[in-house]
Amino acid sequence: MTEYPRNGNLHIDGDRATMSFRRRVPYPIEAVWAALTDPDQRASWFGETTMEPRRGGMIEMLPSEPPVPPDVKRMTGRILVWEPPAAGRTAVLEHEWNQRIVEESVVRYELVADGEATILTFTHSGLSARNAKGFIPGTHAYLDRLEAQLAGEPVPLWSTRYDEVAPAYA
Repeated sequence: MTEYPRNGNLHIDGDRATMSFRRRVPYPIEAVWAALTDPDQRASWFGETTMEPRRGGMIEMLPSEPPVPPDVKRMTGRILVWEPPAAGRTAVLEHEWNQRIVEESVVRYELVADGEATILTFTHSGLSARNAKGFIPGTHAYLDRLEAQLAGEPVPLWSTRYDEVAPAYA
């Protein structure tokens, strides 16, 4: 079994950056897919989400944290790839990330079954290097919240988890 680091990576190319995380989560691919795409499940680890579950559908997300005005943290976009789990196939959710405070960008979740577990690869591309450096500890915190939700454990406060992981990205 391959071990993956908990921390994400930041690749900077000119004035643009891509954040990436790869984690092995000990839950079946269908459970991870549901946590990413079911609005009720997603609400517990990320925040209010509405989506049209299909390629070309719309997605709108309002994270529960950080504690800033809704118009600052609201994200919208189109779903670019919608490929639910199927035998022998990578599941993919990819969508635009349009948020007032950052550049237009793209978020991609890839899920690969690994026995009874799932390899989750998360990428967020198209951000400026400056914004990506600010986003990476927050993304780490959200992925930790996702794992807690999957485990049926209390979901940690985003701000607390952010403060705990941010020094690793300084």
